[in-house]
Amino acid sequence: MKNLIEKLKEIEQDISKEKGDFSLFALFLREDSEDIWDLLVSSPWIEENKTEALKYLARKIQNKLSPDEIIKISRIVIIEENSPALSAIHDAISVEHGLVEAKDSIFFGLPIKHAYLITSKKLGSSRESVHGLG
Repeated sequence: MKNLIEKLKEIEQDISKEKGDFSLFALFLREDSEDIWDLLVSSPWIEENKTEALKYLARKIQNKLSPDEIIKISRIVIIEENSPALSAIHDAISVEHGLVEAKDSIFFGLPIKHAYLITSKKLGSSRESVHGLG
């Protein structure tokens, strides 16, 4: 798992440089899941074109992770920037390009067995760091 987390940290940093900052980039293991994780992401550039953003994120992940690591991620979940639950996560955990681990928590109203938050930060209203999906 450590290798997977380190690779996801690298992916998050690379994408942040290319496209703009994330307000959330985290891996969540739901209570009812058997070692299959959800990748939760949130960023203004993602909301500009969610379909293209998902394709871009999936391509980045596929290029960096091994097949054994890829099958540990069940899906990529886009969280709306204006979600009250996202604000609650930011209030509880603040990290950028790092790693905060949480266990046995409730996020988005769901019991989460384990979570790795690589970035969780409130973004300012400025969009200077946001780049288009090109």
